[in-house]
Amino acid sequence: MIRISEIKQPLSGTRDDLRKSCAALLKIDQARIESMDLVRRSIDSRKKDDVHFVFTVDVAVNGNEEALVKKAHSSRVSISPVYSYEEPENRRVSNLRPVIVGFGPAGIFAALILSRAGLRPLVLERGQDVDTRTSDVQRFFSTRVLNTESNVQFGEGGAGTFSDGKLTTGIKSDFCRKVFLEFYAHGAPEEILYSGTPHIGTDKLTTVIRNMRQEILQNGGEVLFGAKLTDLILYNESVQGVRYEQNGSVFDFETDTVILAIGHSARDTVEMLKKRGITMLQKPFSVGARIEHPREVIDRAQYGDFAGHPALPAAVYKLACHGAHERGAYTFCMCPGGTVISAASETGGVVTNGMSEFARDKENSNSAILVNVYPADFPSADPLAGIELQRQIERTAFRLGGGDYTAPCQTVGDFLKDQPSKKLGSVRPSFTTGVVPSDIRKCLPKKVTDTMAQAIVLMDKKLKGFALPDALLTAPESRSSSPVRIVRDDIMQSNMRGLYPCGEGAGYAGGIVSAAVDGIKCAHAVLRDESELNHRT
Repeated sequence: MIRISEIKQPLSGTRDDLRKSCAALLKIDQARIESMDLVRRSIDSRKKDDVHFVFTVDVAVNGNEEALVKKAHSSRVSISPVYSYEEPENRRVSNLRPVIVGFGPAGIFAALILSRAGLRPLVLERGQDVDTRTSDVQRFFSTRVLNTESNVQFGEGGAGTFSDGKLTTGIKSDFCRKVFLEFYAHGAPEEILYSGTPHIGTDKLTTVIRNMRQEILQNGGEVLFGAKLTDLILYNESVQGVRYEQNGSVFDFETDTVILAIGHSARDTVEMLKKRGITMLQKPFSVGARIEHPREVIDRAQYGDFAGHPALPAAVYKLACHGAHERGAYTFCMCPGGTVISAASETGGVVTNGMSEFARDKENSNSAILVNVYPADFPSADPLAGIELQRQIERTAFRLGGGDYTAPCQTVGDFLKDQPSKKLGSVRPSFTTGVVPSDIRKCLPKKVTDTMAQAIVLMDKKLKGFALPDALLTAPESRSSSPVRIVRDDIMQSNMRGLYPCGEGAGYAGGIVSAAVDGIKCAHAVLRDESELNHRT
């Protein structure tokens, strides 16, 4: 096929218009184009009086494609690269079933690959299946009674299940395409394959996850919900098995292979790993708050007079700056037309996150505004000191909100004036367990809030309306990434042979796609022939 890039099309353009443009670039009659597949569609809104789509397409034509590419004399026309992924051969020597701890993106993709290879992996997920979990989360939102084992952080699909299903990523890996194709094959919307800002939406992601689990089961895998890893059984610095609890009973399972895909909030599991001598390091992370604007404000800032055009989705943004406080600030996990949700997983702590459905049609748009926090800011040199800092922030916010999972909230105007909010303005908060006007500086480190204040002003110069006085800051956003890295070597194993730290919780990913890619990598490592290594110590 022939790939044609950078094709400008008006918002009102049709598929026939796109086909006509392709034919013109190839200098052929439209009738010679046999098929046309979208590779990428993005929105160019740099000039507010000329907002348009930009496409990359692959076309199959009747004729010699290489000759047509040469005839086009354009850098925008080339032979399409062919993507292929071959399921790795199972060269594993051991006959023991591997265990995967955690069923978020990393665990799901690791289980998918290993089950296709015939290894019948056993998945331990401390939370519940996606349907039970959804009911538990909605109950928490309406009653403020938290289930510490089934919530926004724990359960089938991981923390990303209650987010935007956002598939943007900064990593470069051939496996990224594999992740997109698998999501699509299991029920995700086709547009994730070509959208410049792909997302599944939390409402559609649940179906995708359920379908992926079904394939794993059909391939001989096993998924246990409400099954919490409590210990590793080790001998001679090698994994011999796992111990887990389910329904009040304790079970031991013999294995020599554990993929540890626990997510960034399984703090008790990380504490157990430390006691068992697993090498881990402090890791920088970020903290801040959710900032919430009326969706129409963001749409107008990005699209100008084109805001509201039926062909345009709710507008997205991605902002960053580096100010006088010697640390960066940036927006993260932007949820257009979304909701700010209560994402606690521990009793007595408030945590915020963002969520959008596929339609992205809610009243407000929100994003995390985060500031880097470094090990030098941690309370001690302990590898888990970053977790302790997170807990301090979350517990302070809990008390500040009144002790019932209500979150402290402050208008941007009051925050920039460094004065507590007594009342809110025109922006209606969407936080799922309620907010109370407050002073969020009381629950966040001073270096963080000082940097946030400076960043909001600077970001307003890039995105008009970002510093809207009535916009809301709901705190804290403290779980954007793990503050711990579980050390692994070049064959993906920790200092205990057979233990594969994986994904966000181990410090090797930062989002759905990167976590899924890391799950694939760990599965490939398990399938290698390690007989020559002899599980070296």
